[in-house]
Amino acid sequence: MTSRRQQITLQPEVLRWARERAGLSQVELAKKFPINVDRVTEWEETGKISIAQADKLAAKTYTPLGYLYLSVPPDELLPIRDFRTRGDGPPKRPSPDLLDTIYQMQRRQAWMRDFLIEDEEDPLPFIGAYSLGDTHTKVADAMRAALHLADGWAEQRPSWHNALSFLRDRLDEVGVMVVFNGVVGNNTSRKLDPNEFQGFALVDEYAPLIFVNNADFIAARIFTLAHEAAHLFIGETGLTVFDRLLPADNETERFCNQVAAEFLVPQRALEEYWPAARNRDNPYQAVARKFKVSAIVAARRLLDLNLVDRDTFWNSYDSFKGQGIGKPSSSGGGDFWNTQRWRIGPRFAAAVARAAKEGRLSYREAYSLTDLKGDTFDQMPKKMGIVL
Repeated sequence: MTSRRQQITLQPEVLRWARERAGLSQVELAKKFPINVDRVTEWEETGKISIAQADKLAAKTYTPLGYLYLSVPPDELLPIRDFRTRGDGPPKRPSPDLLDTIYQMQRRQAWMRDFLIEDEEDPLPFIGAYSLGDTHTKVADAMRAALHLADGWAEQRPSWHNALSFLRDRLDEVGVMVVFNGVVGNNTSRKLDPNEFQGFALVDEYAPLIFVNNADFIAARIFTLAHEAAHLFIGETGLTVFDRLLPADNETERFCNQVAAEFLVPQRALEEYWPAARNRDNPYQAVARKFKVSAIVAARRLLDLNLVDRDTFWNSYDSFKGQGIGKPSSSGGGDFWNTQRWRIGPRFAAAVARAAKEGRLSYREAYSLTDLKGDTFDQMPKKMGIVL
């Protein structure tokens, strides 16, 4: 048997790539082992490393072990279309946290699709039913109709959090898998960065999925949820991050932003409310409170509808730039089962629990799909209020 202490020679540039892929400096990687930083420098200069150290390097950088044995670093691309619209240049290399999150959601979606087809469920009629050739108002109206939302639904909710929960549950009820998470799976040491991405949509007529980065501010999450829903309605899978809600260069993102804005802040309702709101001490916040959006979304909507001019918008911009409602989610504390309800989703949790109970899915695979194991998985239906 080969000793794990045996020295092997790997490609130095691949070892360096693994560290940089994880966003770590040599000093930071050394602390994770822990070892002297000179050892990391030596690996990246000579490629000489023990089998045990290579295994640990893969684990500490969240790199598939086989990648370290390649002759050149792999060209690791996003598995979905990149719609991110940051104004500071092209998107950077995707982090292992983002990649692993997308891969996990794709596995969930693939399993759920097969499960629903096996159960002879019908495809969802609204997925991909619209296009960029439709007006954004038409798509926003279709979203409200599909979710059975009455006029003024957001105003009737007592808080931003309540509005977000209400909207998420409506999407789940009509067949959309919705996941809110601020970490990779249940690993609280792997936090998702909202500056890297705020959400993504995976289109499928049987098992559409929306992922929202729960590390973001709550008002931002509401807009992200509506934006990703718009992606489903026009049949466009993709990854999103917003640049201060400025008009996006990409036509699809620009359209989905318009749909989300009309969906959350209908033009007619805003025009009726603005004469009263404009006399408030903080008119943008008054609009934000009524429609359960952020102040920047409220201001941007007013600008786009010509209810304020550009000078007024930009003069006020610094006062609400980066503003959120409350603090970003910690993704760590709070009630465990309430957190899992958002991380897994009632619809998906019910399907996995039923399949495992009926013997259609191994418990090992069920644990992998939900990131819950043993007794915790067994308690999931009861704790999440799921009737099998």
